[in-house]
Amino acid sequence: MSDVQVSSPPAEATGRKTEFAVRAITVDDISEALTAGMRDFRAAPGYGLVFGIACTLFGIVFVETVMRSGYDYVVYPAIAGFTFVAPLAAIGLYETSRRLERGETVSWRAVLSEIVSHGGRELGFMSLVTMFGLLAWVYSAAILYALFFGLQPADPGDIIASAVATPRGLVFLLVGNVVGAAMALVLFSVSVVSYPMLIDRDVDFVTAMTTSIRVVSKSPAPLIGWGIFVATMTGIAILPMFLGLIVVLPLLGHASWHLYRRAIAVEGSARFD
Repeated sequence: MSDVQVSSPPAEATGRKTEFAVRAITVDDISEALTAGMRDFRAAPGYGLVFGIACTLFGIVFVETVMRSGYDYVVYPAIAGFTFVAPLAAIGLYETSRRLERGETVSWRAVLSEIVSHGGRELGFMSLVTMFGLLAWVYSAAILYALFFGLQPADPGDIIASAVATPRGLVFLLVGNVVGAAMALVLFSVSVVSYPMLIDRDVDFVTAMTTSIRVVSKSPAPLIGWGIFVATMTGIAILPMFLGLIVVLPLLGHASWHLYRRAIAVEGSARFD
């Protein structure tokens, strides 16, 4: 018997668009998104606080697991890499903002059922991309540590002292930061609007990621600035045992939704590509 090849239906047949026009994002857009995010947080504080607490608990368990594994030297990059999962943790906040924007009922049943029924499998695939990025970040840190300091674990205090007081340590910091920045830029670019888009529109995760990359390419300076702001705020929130995420995550999550809404052009807009 000859093999039968079954081709996937074209995008038009599935009702999904494969490309969306994107808008240029400005600093004013970011400022307005933050203002709108704060407004949504105040309008539905319970949802933001619950998701913030859940993210805080996950962060504590995550770091405790890394420390118990005996690889203390990757605790810092593991904590720094935690910012990669922030867009994933804020999925419920995107749906909350979407419903507030449309004047729809906001309830736990409505929010959670919409995430499952609408995002479904594509959100699952996007989550795998995010988690793979986090693991790649941690493993790259472990490899760099092994290259510069050997395979034997060392006391974190000794590592810090060596990193800031020896030529080898300074090179380690330089290489580590360059590699980390490159990975962070890639992961930020593929996810900055991907999760809200999967909640809002009938698209696959690849389309969401490519659209996200196009959004960053359209306005690199403002969006990289936004990424740095998110990373800084998340880092500050993590310092007190992740407790700051209870407030910071809802604010950034709601704001990310509104930034996404400004980034994807509405059909008929004069700002189409």
